[in-house]
Amino acid sequence: MAQASLPYQQALRAFFRRRVDGGEVDDLVQEVLLRLHNRRDGGEVSNLGSFIFQTATNVLLDRRRRDTVRKRQAHCELEEIHHPLDELSPDRILQAKQQAAVAAAALADLPLRTRAAFMLVRFEGMSYKAAAAQLGLSVSAVEKHVAKALKHLTSRLQEHDAPPRPKPGFFR
Repeated sequence: MAQASLPYQQALRAFFRRRVDGGEVDDLVQEVLLRLHNRRDGGEVSNLGSFIFQTATNVLLDRRRRDTVRKRQAHCELEEIHHPLDELSPDRILQAKQQAAVAAAALADLPLRTRAAFMLVRFEGMSYKAAAAQLGLSVSAVEKHVAKALKHLTSRLQEHDAPPRPKPGFFR
């Protein structure tokens, strides 16, 4: 049936061009031909032209249903202007180095077990269970140590990134 539909391809293209954007026409024609190919064991068709255009109409209806469910109208194109590259400017490099130094100092401030648990789980990629076995602690204890380390690191990094506050009594 797909071979017999070859003479209808130009008419199909015109059919779709009147109803959708030009960039989608080839995909829709392909979908019709695929459906015809998959139906090859479905029996005889008395009026091939009507059958092809009914299939094309069904393809459009299915596409519209799919677009409605997926809320296609709400989608936008991904363009460079909306997602600029994060360039490695000298300021950005300096800021990252300062943050790394603050994080290293915060890690050095942690108690030995807390630091070890955090390093094993977050840097070595160990599971909490494996880290617990290596440190001789319970899984719950490792979870608490990691949470404590994260809280400390977050606090120190936020302090570093916060703008300096004026000293009390400065503006009298």
